[in-house]
Amino acid sequence: MKEFMTRNKDNIITYGIVIVAFVIMQSLISAHAVSSLMTGLMVPLCAYVILAVSLNVTVGILGELSLGHAGFMCVGAFTSAFFSKLTVNVITIGWLRFTLAILIGFVCAGLIGFLIGMPVLRLKGDYLAIVTLAFGEIIKNVINVLYIGRDSNGLHFSTKDALALNMEETGEIIVNGAQGITGTPKNSNFAIGIVLILITLFIVLNLIKSRDGRAIMAIRDNVIAAESVGVNITKYKLLAFSISAALAGVAGVLYSHNISSLMATPKNFGYNMSIMILVFVVLGGIGNIRGSIISAVVLTLLPEMLRGLSNYRMLIYAIVLIAMMLFSWAPKAQDLRARLTGMLPKFGKKKTIAEGGTDNGNE
Repeated sequence: MKEFMTRNKDNIITYGIVIVAFVIMQSLISAHAVSSLMTGLMVPLCAYVILAVSLNVTVGILGELSLGHAGFMCVGAFTSAFFSKLTVNVITIGWLRFTLAILIGFVCAGLIGFLIGMPVLRLKGDYLAIVTLAFGEIIKNVINVLYIGRDSNGLHFSTKDALALNMEETGEIIVNGAQGITGTPKNSNFAIGIVLILITLFIVLNLIKSRDGRAIMAIRDNVIAAESVGVNITKYKLLAFSISAALAGVAGVLYSHNISSLMATPKNFGYNMSIMILVFVVLGGIGNIRGSIISAVVLTLLPEMLRGLSNYRMLIYAIVLIAMMLFSWAPKAQDLRARLTGMLPKFGKKKTIAEGGTDNGNE
C-alpha cells in the first residue's frame, strides 16, 4: 500500500484538489453564498474541465494540434440526448438512463474520432489543424440539417424539413434540424460533473503512466526513433486521438443533459469553442493536466466574477490571459516555478514526468 501511495502520489494530489474544490464550492452553494448565475455555471465548468483534460491527450501527450474537439463534444451531446429523449418513457430510472447515455456518448464520439483519425493523422502541424477544424464544422452542419421523428411505424429520417418525415399526426419530432432537440431530461448536476472529471483524470493519468502512454510520448518526441524501436505509430496515434474524442463526448453528454434545448450553434459547438478549449490547454501548460484544470476553472469563472466591473470586465480578463501566458511560457517564469517546485520535497521532476511536462521541455 505504501509503495502504491508513493508511486501515485501526484495523481492522488490531483484527485484531492478536485474533491476539495467540490466540497468548498458545494458548501458555498448550500449556504447561498454565491449567485444563481455562478451556481448555473458549475455543470458547464465541469464539461470544460473534461474537454481541456481530454484535448491535452492529443495536444500535450501525442503532440498533435487538433481544432475539431467541439465536433466530438457535439457528437456525444446529440447522440446521448437522442437516446434519452427516445427512452424517457421506457427507462424510467433516471440514473440508469443517464449512465447509458454517458456510455453511448463516449462510444459514439470515440468511434467518430477513430474514423476521422484514420485519414487525418497522416497529416502534421497546420494541415492537421485545418482538417480537424473542417471535420468539426462538418459534424455541426450535418446535425443542423438532420430531421428525425417517431410514430407507430418507427423512426423517420429526412435532411429536407420536418414535413418530409411523412409521420402520422400523433408522431413526435425528436431532432428538428437547426432547432435541435428539446425536452432532454435534465439529469446533470454538479456532483455528477465532479465524478466524471475524476473518471476522466483516472483514465488520462493512468494512460500517461502506462506502456501505451510512454509509446505515445515517444512518438511525440521523435517519430523516427519511436518507429525504429518497433512502436506502431498508426496504432498509438489512433489510440490517443480516439480516447481524446471519446472523453470529449462525455463532456457533451454532461452539457446536453443540463439544458432544456440543445442546438448545434456556432457558439456551443463551432470552431470558437474548439479554440477556447485549446486556450485552456495552452495557458495551463501543454502536457500539464493539472494546469489544464486550473486554466479551465479560472477562465470560465473569471468573466462572471468580474461582471460587476461592467466596462472594465473584458479588459481585466484580457490582462489575466496575458499574465497566465507569460507565467506559463516565459523562461524566467519557468525557472521561478522550477525553483519553487524544488523547495517542496519529492515533487519537482516527478510531477512533471507524471503529467508529461518534462518530456517536451515545457516545465
